Amino acid sequence: MPVPDNTLLSEEEQHLLLRIAQESLAEYAQKNHRINIEDYPLTPRLRRKCGAFVTLHKNKKLRGCIGYTNSAVPIAQVISENAINAGFNDSRFSPVQPEELADIQIEISALLPGEKEGSPFIKVNDITEINIGQDGLYLEHSGVHGAGLLLPQVPVEQGWDIDAYLKGICMKAGAPMGAWNEPASKLYRFRAQVFG
Repeated sequence: MPVPDNTLLSEEEQHLLLRIAQESLAEYAQKNHRINIEDYPLTPRLRRKCGAFVTLHKNKKLRGCIGYTNSAVPIAQVISENAINAGFNDSRFSPVQPEELADIQIEISALLPGEKEGSPFIKVNDITEINIGQDGLYLEHSGVHGAGLLLPQVPVEQGWDIDAYLKGICMKAGAPMGAWNEPASKLYRFRAQVFG
């Protein structure tokens, strides 16, 4: 599915979102304070309501990742909130300390529109539709966790083929291997503009 050009963020918009993420994380780590996104020169695209994820890396290792698949607030606000969430509310990691800030790299995944208004998701009818490196996966199933999501860059970073990717999404969703293919499960793909 081609992505409409007007949904893609320009280089300047990407730089501004990265600055918002960096300043949100630093302000919260140093002063326990949140920035006001209205202090930034937001374009109409940066006021668009859409989901996004913020991923933090330190020394090339994951340091936090949190996001929303859709949002009732502008993407600039989503980025600000999730920079803080990734740094302080990802239960897999301890909160980011001020002295770590210089070593943290930020990556943003801005979710692109899917088939339905307000949703980035496209139902997978056949696994040949999945493009590694372009498509993220979202699995809904009836297990304990109920759902899991992997961003498009994950299988590339892990060196996964399609089988490993499908196993990975099952594991992320807390589902048995092969759960993606069960009648009660729903497997979706989605696209994101990833930059850091």
